[in-house]
Amino acid sequence: MTLDEQFFRQTDIDGVPGPARDLVGYGEHPPIVRWKDGAKVAIQVVVNYEEGSEKTFAMGDGMNDGMYELPFAVDDQRDLAVESMYEYGSRAGIWRLFRVFDHADIPVTFFAAAVALERNPEVAAKLARRGDEAAGHGYRWSNHYEMTRDEEREAITRAITSIEKTTGKRPEGWYCREMSVNTRELVVELGGFLYDSDTYNEDIPYWTTVGAQSHLVVPYSLVVNDARYIMGTGYGSPEHFFETAKATLDRLRNDGDDVGRMMSIGLHPRITGNPARADALARFIEYAQGFDDVAFMRRIDIARTFAKQVPRP
Repeated sequence: MTLDEQFFRQTDIDGVPGPARDLVGYGEHPPIVRWKDGAKVAIQVVVNYEEGSEKTFAMGDGMNDGMYELPFAVDDQRDLAVESMYEYGSRAGIWRLFRVFDHADIPVTFFAAAVALERNPEVAAKLARRGDEAAGHGYRWSNHYEMTRDEEREAITRAITSIEKTTGKRPEGWYCREMSVNTRELVVELGGFLYDSDTYNEDIPYWTTVGAQSHLVVPYSLVVNDARYIMGTGYGSPEHFFETAKATLDRLRNDGDDVGRMMSIGLHPRITGNPARADALARFIEYAQGFDDVAFMRRIDIARTFAKQVPRP
């Protein structure tokens, strides 16, 4: 293919692995959906629980994982500073988040790396007692695009078995660290999942087709996401998180139409588990709870509510 052919191409190339792209979606007229108690906006808080499952020399990976508070890295040996930041999330941060959630009496969804729950079973027991959802986030916190199809199938299978053992319930939702072109097909092939969240392309769930089967997608977002405290051009202070979350909710409540949408908030215990950031989260939750047309819901409940109002094709 010449450069001109690439430049003027209007469609994707047949035979490229992975799902077909959909650049149209619902268009101007999305379905009118209402959430818990008739709410117009469903806020979905996600706790990405990964601590203890990340790549480390200690676990034989020959590298140290990222998402560290400072832009420093040790490349050829254990980085105890990075390891200890992850430990903060599982030792202290997660319990501060639980206190915030308990005080506000809201349910959350955990994107749970199975090994992280195995290494801190008290967290698995606590989320189960609270009635929180544990969606699959991999066996370890690993990039699925780095795996072969068979390796990925085994990783998803192991995650299902492990999470069911630690929490008492099989995961019904799935979200990778970084999906592969095979992920959604494998989720459908293995069965037992109501939805996946491996996409960032909507404010409303939607049905897609995998093979001959309808499959539900509950999109995620990286906008109101605490990773932006330490990655890229993001939050310089907890006030930036609060302001972004508040502006997101304000617009969704008054978005120029009557469509009910969802708002995703992504958290990590090692990040928002720190006091100042947890305070911004708590203040936003209090702000949101002041509105009658806003509901906090687990991701699985958003999926079920949507499926009842917009049935499977």
